[in-house]
This record gives sequence, C-alpha cells and structure tokens, in this order.
Amino acid sequence: MILKYTLLIVVLFFTACSSNEPTKELDGKKLLEQKCASCHDLNMPPLLLKNEVAPPMMSVSIHIFDFVKPKDESGRIYEAVEFVVDYIKEPSFEKSFCDKGTLEKYGLMPSLKESVTDDEAKAIAKYMFSNYTQKRLSEAMEAKMKYDALPEGEKIALKNNCLGCHRVERDFVGPSFTKIQKKFASSQDALKQSIKKGSKGAWENSRAVMPAFGQLTNEELDTLAKWILTPL
Repeated sequence: MILKYTLLIVVLFFTACSSNEPTKELDGKKLLEQKCASCHDLNMPPLLLKNEVAPPMMSVSIHIFDFVKPKDESGRIYEAVEFVVDYIKEPSFEKSFCDKGTLEKYGLMPSLKESVTDDEAKAIAKYMFSNYTQKRLSEAMEAKMKYDALPEGEKIALKNNCLGCHRVERDFVGPSFTKIQKKFASSQDALKQSIKKGSKGAWENSRAVMPAFGQLTNEELDTLAKWILTPL
C-alpha cells in the first residue's frame, strides 16, 4: 500500500513539473517563410513580380494594420493579430480589407485551417506586424536607393562578400585593394584570373587563401576587376 502511494506521488510530481515547463516560443519568421512564401513575396521592399499570385507581404501587413479598428490605439497590434488568425482559417470577401480591384486580380486566398495552427498563425502575424512597418519600409527603400546608385563592380563585390576579406587601404584577411591595385595595375586580365581561379601564397607574409570565384561570368569579372583597379 505504501509503495502504491509512493508511486502515485512520484507520478503527480513529474506531471506537475512537466506542466510548468515554459512553452517554446514559435519562430514567426521561419513559419512565414514555410507557410506563406509560396504565394506572397516576402522581400522588403517587394520585387513586384509580374506573375505574382498574391499581394506582397509588405502590402498585406501595412494594409491590415492601417484598416483594423481597435477600441483604442494601444490595442491595434492585438486586433491585427486576431484578424490574421481568424482570416487565414476562414477567408471571405466580407472580411477582407482589400479593394475590389485587388480581389478581382488575386482572388480569395485559400483557407489554411488544416495546415496552420492558431499558435502558428499568431507567431506569423506578430512577426508580420513587427517586421513589415512603414518605418522599416522607408529604411529599406533608402538602403535600396543607395545600393542602386553604387558602381556595378562594387555591387558584385558586395554580392560575393569581397569586403569580408579585403579593405581599401589596410590589410585584413587578405591584402588591401590599394596593394592589389599596385600589383595588377598593368594587367587587368591577370587580376581576373586570380579572382576566377583563386590563389595561395601570392602575397608576402600572408597565409591567406584566396578562394576561386569560378561562378562569375567573364563580364562580371571584367566589371569587378575594373572597379578594383580604379582608385577608391
């Protein structure tokens, strides 16, 4: 009898402990990518693709956030999240905040009640309304304008993380661009080959290995080499 009660106490103890364990917070960003990216453009700012089948997520988020009608402003995010949770389970023309033209263009989204739980929907919505904001959009647009204004060679350098190893005037992981300019000043083709095939031990007192960038086209190599050899 004593053994029976002892076992019961042990079971109740571990049950209580497990029920008090904190619930792991869901990753809204990851869920958004898994559940929504097949239809919505998640980029900020959006790419505005010609064959898009649903509005960009940025537009959806800002539109919903602006159109919900909370009792007071402090409850706007809560109301917006609750709207998303309800709408993706039971979408309808009556609930939608989209104008007639948008609904005619994209149609009504399919119900996700079989593939997205309420907790997952809340995590997605919270991420949407914290990431896709007017402020973040303005910052992203400004950054894009600055990027678009860069020389094409610098864009290639950024895309391929050249600045992760090289600096303009000082050695870092690899030699500075200033040193590279001096070494290859008379031979752009030699620099192109060094970038394309990579190198090891090409610089005095440096053990750094230059990886090969064979994926770059000849045109990209031309543009990148020309940018590197132009005084910055």
